[in-house]
Amino acid sequence: MKMRILEIIPTLDRAGAEKQLCLLAAGLPAGEFDVHVCALTRGGPLRADLDKAGIPTTVIGKRWKLDPRAFWQLKRFVKQWRPDLIHTWLFAANAYGRAAGILCGVECLVAGERCVDPWKSRRDLAIDRWLARRTRRIVANSSGVVDFYARHGLPREKFTVIPNAVLPPEPGPTSRDCLLEELGLPPDARLIGLVGRLWPQKRVDDAIWAADLLKRVHAGAHLLILGDGPLRDRLRRFRDRLQIADRVHFLGQREDAGRILPHFDVVWSTSAYEGQSNAIMEAMSQAIPVVATDIAGTRDLVVDGQTGLLVSAARADRERRRATFAKHTLKLLEDAPLARRLGEAGRRRMETEFTVERMVARHAELYRELLL
Repeated sequence: MKMRILEIIPTLDRAGAEKQLCLLAAGLPAGEFDVHVCALTRGGPLRADLDKAGIPTTVIGKRWKLDPRAFWQLKRFVKQWRPDLIHTWLFAANAYGRAAGILCGVECLVAGERCVDPWKSRRDLAIDRWLARRTRRIVANSSGVVDFYARHGLPREKFTVIPNAVLPPEPGPTSRDCLLEELGLPPDARLIGLVGRLWPQKRVDDAIWAADLLKRVHAGAHLLILGDGPLRDRLRRFRDRLQIADRVHFLGQREDAGRILPHFDVVWSTSAYEGQSNAIMEAMSQAIPVVATDIAGTRDLVVDGQTGLLVSAARADRERRRATFAKHTLKLLEDAPLARRLGEAGRRRMETEFTVERMVARHAELYRELLL
């Protein structure tokens, strides 16, 4: 008899944890696992990927942070579907999903902590600690996430680290010349990419400031920002105050990011904290050199001087951090052999240590261990 696995996540937006869940759900052996995905709040563009893989999906429709009606609907669904194991992802799903599982008598609960989360309040962390008592295992994607939650009272022995995975790149359908023409950029433009949600964690203002510094020493550097979020308008105003609208371009949320990514000369990650950045992994898989803040999670991907370049993330070093992003990027733009060496080393690291097959096998092994 197949093992019935219910994966619960807040949304199916095109974001990091959501991508990993979809890769996992589609990759688990169909002859061994019966997988169902439940989106707590809403669906999203990744639902099409699940449909294509034949993975059934249910959307609960949670509307508020505290939504008794949504909890009741989730509890009713869990009771009807009768999973052998519930695996929840991210805070809202971790809270609602595990609580519903406990009330429905599901004995095997697995939680997913995907990021260092300094935004969590004392109440949020208290909920995490209380639910951890009834949780068989907590899956984290990096050692930094484990360290963060262990410092906040979650039992370290319940954690299992399974790194994120990245798909091998597909050939891009767009030439560099066509992309530059489409974006209205000169033929000799050098492209720096930043991919992520526009909110405080990502420190996109650091990237804009670093682009202003880089403009002064490199005539052809352009920063392309892919993503959207609550800080979009504020960041645009900041860019305009610095008078660098000709060098910093907001491309918005793009469904065709995979078409643009291969043409970046350098990828930046200016985040204050991460779990394990999918954007960095996708850049490394394309052999694009990465300049990133030296933070937990990213440190597991980028080995400074070997697979990319790291920059201090300390808040007190803000001006130095911005200058170092510009300095490292100038070095990569002017030293093609160095950029090629770092990019190729990053690609090899992704191909050997962060494959989808490896990530799926680790989860399947965990599920078997807990259920058999």
